[in-house]
Amino acid sequence: MLTKNSLPVKNACYSIFVIGLCLLIGKTIAATINGLPGSLYGLLLFTGVLHFKIVSADKTEQTIAWLISHMGICFVPAGVGIINHFNLLKTHGITIVAIIFFTTFLLLSIVGLWFEHATSSEATSKAKCKIAHKVTTKADHKSDGRKSDNSEFPPS
Repeated sequence: MLTKNSLPVKNACYSIFVIGLCLLIGKTIAATINGLPGSLYGLLLFTGVLHFKIVSADKTEQTIAWLISHMGICFVPAGVGIINHFNLLKTHGITIVAIIFFTTFLLLSIVGLWFEHATSSEATSKAKCKIAHKVTTKADHKSDGRKSDNSEFPPS
């Protein structure tokens, strides 16, 4: 018999199982394809499973929120690594910071230009469709032999 308190535990087990399974499949894909890291394949798989509603998002929501709120624990090893290699940061710190700023600027610029190009292409194609529609409509009015009272079209 399920009690009110056992439902979150059941959902947590379900969520961890689904996330772990997606990660395992992602690692397997990465081992065979050798492209992206396995965790990224797992993330894409998990996103697809949620998108196509194979897995209930309502059951996984609380567990994922809890995992995100405790994500800082995952970065403790990185902090320890920084402290262990502090001498490297002293010598190459400015170079590392410059590389980080440059690559971030480069990435944001490329994404921004790509987005601008994609949206302007979409707007251009929509404008072409509107113009084609107006031309077709105008031609239809001329072929009827009736005078159009539509103010969109200039008199011919």
